[in-house]
Amino acid sequence: MAAYIGLAPMRNVTGDDWPGWYAEHRVLPYLRTAVDDGTVTAGEAGAVERVCERLPELAGPAEPPARLHGDLWNGNVLWGADGHVRLIDPAAHGGHRETDLAMLALFGCPELDAVLAGYQEAAPLAGGWRTRVGVHQLFPLLVHAVLFGRGYAERALAVARSVR
Repeated sequence: MAAYIGLAPMRNVTGDDWPGWYAEHRVLPYLRTAVDDGTVTAGEAGAVERVCERLPELAGPAEPPARLHGDLWNGNVLWGADGHVRLIDPAAHGGHRETDLAMLALFGCPELDAVLAGYQEAAPLAGGWRTRVGVHQLFPLLVHAVLFGRGYAERALAVARSVR
């Protein structure tokens, strides 16, 4: 099923395990496009590919898919004068629930600490989730590299190189 994140096409298909699905349908398609477009060199791509190979060990404990906003950056979060928050412009799909939170952190969300505390209270994340934030940020960084160029590619490569 075709969908979009911003102006970039995105495939929404089901999968049996999150690490494999995330690599195949989120990270690697945008990495390939960035390489084809010359935004990332073939030699640099190896850093991201190594993270994808290690995703089964990096992803944390398995959990059922959650409904994700899919494009949850601060610009898609409207803070109402009434104190309510509204989310707009979704690229909804099923995935790992840490992904939306990592994207909020990537692009700077006001009150992020309060959002994370509320999330932890309502549906606690698995231990070590903060160490996995970079893994979840590879997808939006590579999408932005495809759409907006080398600056985002450099950030994606830095994240990939920092994953331990």
